[in-house]
Amino acid sequence: MTKQTDKPTEQKQEKVDLEELRREIIGVLHGIYDPEIPVNIYDLGLIYEINISDDCMVHITMTLTAPGCPVAQTFPGTVADAIRSIQDVKDVDVELVWEPPWTQERMSEIARIQLGWGPVS
Repeated sequence: MTKQTDKPTEQKQEKVDLEELRREIIGVLHGIYDPEIPVNIYDLGLIYEINISDDCMVHITMTLTAPGCPVAQTFPGTVADAIRSIQDVKDVDVELVWEPPWTQERMSEIARIQLGWGPVS
């Protein structure tokens, strides 16, 4: 009979630069567009918070333009799948919230220009 021991394998990993990882996440979010408004979800102001733990677990708090949005059930999964494609991300949790409600004031100036709305007064 052979006895097996579970020895933790020591892997030296370079420490991930969390600010660089945040920039990569934002870059991916810039490539995801609202299905009804031709603006990416980051500039649209749908992303409320991005939290990254030291072990590269990502938690994103986001909203949609309206609670009745037809993609409310599937869009958080779309966002999570896109973020998971980033090499250093271990896993991601996307939380969909309705408070505070999204308003046009959350849009970036870039989004306002893309939509022809001009700057916020």
